[in-house]
Amino acid sequence: MARNERLTLPDLGGHRVLVTGASDGIGLEIAARFAGAGAEVVVPVRNRDKGAAAVARIAAQHPDASVLLEDLDLSSLESVSTLGERMRSEGAPIDVFVGNAGVMNPPERQTTRDGFELQFGTNHLGHVALVGALLPLLRAADGRVVMQSSVAAQRASIRWDDLQSERDYDVARAYGQSKLACALFALELGRRSRAGGWGITSAVSHPGVAPTSLLAARPEIGRSGDTVAVRLIRWLSARGLLVGTPASAAEPALLAATDADLDGGFVGPTGPGQLGGPAGRRKPWAPLLRDEDAARLWDVSESLVGSSVS
Repeated sequence: MARNERLTLPDLGGHRVLVTGASDGIGLEIAARFAGAGAEVVVPVRNRDKGAAAVARIAAQHPDASVLLEDLDLSSLESVSTLGERMRSEGAPIDVFVGNAGVMNPPERQTTRDGFELQFGTNHLGHVALVGALLPLLRAADGRVVMQSSVAAQRASIRWDDLQSERDYDVARAYGQSKLACALFALELGRRSRAGGWGITSAVSHPGVAPTSLLAARPEIGRSGDTVAVRLIRWLSARGLLVGTPASAAEPALLAATDADLDGGFVGPTGPGQLGGPAGRRKPWAPLLRDEDAARLWDVSESLVGSSVS
């Protein structure tokens, strides 16, 4: 795929897709592309005003799109449970689930409503609980689950002795752990599905680096201004240097969601350092190959969220 050539999605008419974190940035690009391919797109958001603006943007691009706005706060297990219960009561199968939402680098250690370290609790545990809540709908469609990881996971590890960073909080290390956990969860989901005959396939994607709100001003997590990193990323992206754009960074998740042969695969940008460039299959990073960590994390995560993913 040439640098400026976009991935061609199949006709997704009659398919239902759920994308977390679709109120802006990469998630919005992913949701818009699915809508443009004919899918019914479910957009669960924490900020309903931002979500409504995102739906309006998608409708402006694709007037015939079917986009459903839902309420979801991944940092609250109660909120996750409420959405899962409502969607199960409706009974509509889910063909594709993209776990894209995330929070990155709060200046100080913070916790979710349930007492988990904010990044681990939101990025990983919230998605574990949501996939578990929606599993019957995913199984009904023989669905595909895609979890977004990050280049930060490339050298990350699971800190089993301090999972919630209570004794020693390093913000970047905690973020890397959370995104590694997302990847390990997706890979273990695929293994358990194959063993149990659930019919669900899974894949891991990562967007590389692009100018999004993750490192921008986020007063709600205590960051009053843009970081130096995001200002540099914007400068590079605007000049087509090294990193991607939100549109190009959406491509790995789109490929991971629609490539039927990618069960258990890993997709990311193919440019230098996997920071930008066209999406393609990538060799999994070493931390993603630790199957014993994935199995252990699955059990620990089920215990923490208080429900079974099966």
